[in-house]
Amino acid sequence: MEDLNDGSPGHTAAEETRSPNIPRSDVRSERRVAAVSSTALPAARLTLPGVMDAEGRVDESRLRMYIFKNGGVCPSERGLVWRFLFGMYPCSSTALERSLLQEQMVVRYQVMKRKWQQFLPKAVRMHLNGTDAELVAAVRHFDQRQAQAQQQTQDQSEEVRDRLDFLELQAQILFERVTFDQEELREATRIIDKDVPRTNRDLSYYQEEGLGNLLVLRDILITYAAFHPEVNYAQGMNDLCSRFLEVLDSEVDTFWSFSCYMEKFSKDFRADGLHRKIELEAALLKELDPSLYAHLVSDSMESFTFCHRWLLLGFQREFEHSDALRLFEILSCDHLELISQQVDQARYQERLARNCSTEDHSDSQLQAINTDFTFELFICAAILLENRESLLRCRDDVQLIQFTSSLQGTLDLNSTLKKAEHHLYNYCKRCAWDYMNECCRADISTEEDFLYQLRSLLVLR
Repeated sequence: MEDLNDGSPGHTAAEETRSPNIPRSDVRSERRVAAVSSTALPAARLTLPGVMDAEGRVDESRLRMYIFKNGGVCPSERGLVWRFLFGMYPCSSTALERSLLQEQMVVRYQVMKRKWQQFLPKAVRMHLNGTDAELVAAVRHFDQRQAQAQQQTQDQSEEVRDRLDFLELQAQILFERVTFDQEELREATRIIDKDVPRTNRDLSYYQEEGLGNLLVLRDILITYAAFHPEVNYAQGMNDLCSRFLEVLDSEVDTFWSFSCYMEKFSKDFRADGLHRKIELEAALLKELDPSLYAHLVSDSMESFTFCHRWLLLGFQREFEHSDALRLFEILSCDHLELISQQVDQARYQERLARNCSTEDHSDSQLQAINTDFTFELFICAAILLENRESLLRCRDDVQLIQFTSSLQGTLDLNSTLKKAEHHLYNYCKRCAWDYMNECCRADISTEEDFLYQLRSLLVLR
């Protein structure tokens, strides 16, 4: 075990694993419109060592640790990994079970999509003004893909059609009582139709026939908004969903993976959720650099609102595109978090060892360390601290926004990850030692203490 008196986290995951084996970009040789579904993937196998067993079950803990330790996965495996990482495929499922699940998801999505299209028939096609030649081409490519999908359906065997007909009947019963608010859905469709054309078309995924993927993206977003009225659609979701579509290259799989992701993070698209995250970023910077914090909250600044896009879209534009995908993957693996499974287990073991109720000690312990400080906040803090001198020269919001905008596409991911890990390590080490010193003064054993376990967890080997 390393000596925690040493301020350096030593040989960290960021140092050993931002692997040169991971290509800088995932460029497919031929652009096309995404498939409706990926029928071959349920039986595909991950080659990551020790992650998948003989029947196709995935060890979720090892998968998440592999992603973090290796700085993401290679592009050729990313699509399958994301289907497990974001919950579309249960990690406990076998390859055979996933084949049946895939059929069910395809049918359910098609029933959902058809339901809103019948409710708002005028919204089935995007209305074009004819001035955007790329969008006109996108519609043409999308229509060709729809015709091919219909032909494939007609070519199915009688056995497959009977099975899918039964699944469709189940789906119709499931969604029978779902109702839509016409005004809300029309408004969501209107905003989606404005945002989808603004999606980054410079990506290779949207080149040539790939332009049709803009229409695939549109259908996914409208279907999501229709069946999640409590969330609906908010600006920025198109960029986030586009990331899933590019990696998964499947309409159905993107919808379900995006939906699983939004179950956890939809609050970030509400004003209160994002405000809370910005408050946490400010609180973390106050811990790490009080002087810079004081400057950014001065009267001439609007606090940390300039971090809005960074946190909402997972630094999508601040890093080179392939690095932004890797970072999104790393952040989503939830391995290096203060609320991780390992930390929860340590807290539970502490309570068992002390044979005490939750109320007896946990309040004082939780005050020692803020478990709401997620790793993405440390990434944000690392960027701010790396540009400390430039930020201190900003005298108003205009200068601040101009400077942060100039960072787009210029940041180095490997360096940022190492610095974020370093700040997280030192923050936890300081909090752990402060708390254990208090325990020693109070003559309390720390052998099974939650923060003792946390200290051990954060010694990166």
